Amino acid sequence: MQLKAPLPLTHLENKNTLPLIKLYFEFAHLKQLYRQGWLKRGVPPARCESVAEHTLGVAVLAMVLADSYFPELDQLKVMRMALLHDFGEIYAGDIMPSDPISRAEKKALEVEAVRQVLGKLPQGERYIALWEEYERQESAEARWVKQMDRLEMVLQASVYEQQGLADMSEFFESVEPFLTEPELRAILQALRELRGKGAPALEDDQESRIDQD
Repeated sequence: MQLKAPLPLTHLENKNTLPLIKLYFEFAHLKQLYRQGWLKRGVPPARCESVAEHTLGVAVLAMVLADSYFPELDQLKVMRMALLHDFGEIYAGDIMPSDPISRAEKKALEVEAVRQVLGKLPQGERYIALWEEYERQESAEARWVKQMDRLEMVLQASVYEQQGLADMSEFFESVEPFLTEPELRAILQALRELRGKGAPALEDDQESRIDQD
């Protein structure tokens, strides 16, 4: 798994400090953990977003679109779930469906990571419960944030495609079943129309990388 740097928390070994500082050093790992799917499609590391950048995108979309279309949702819960939803990747990493690991193993690693990171906080169990609620998809807020997770992915795919970095057709196809609300499907359709208007040609080195996949 490609990283910008090792886990920052390793720099605090044998150093006594506050739990909040330890948590931030753990969270900072999401800033240097690449979204592995983009790398596999040929996006170079210098242009590849981190998991933390993805999380920010999800939170912004969740806030703006919930305000616009679903004001009945618990906005604070939505924002907290959006900010927490990738915390399992701090230690588990950004595991791809094609990676040689079962869904059960992936889930166990992420649960362990979330408990390790958030369990040290006074309100840690509350945050862990929100993350688990998101994972179980048992509330309207959890289902909304999951759709925002998918919407952010296809929006970023559109960004990379318009920049001429890669053909992102598979991401447009994979997101189709997950965006169920009419307002979100309208956004997806608008993104498809952008593709129809023509994206820049792929950069030469990116064409060669994609052809090798």
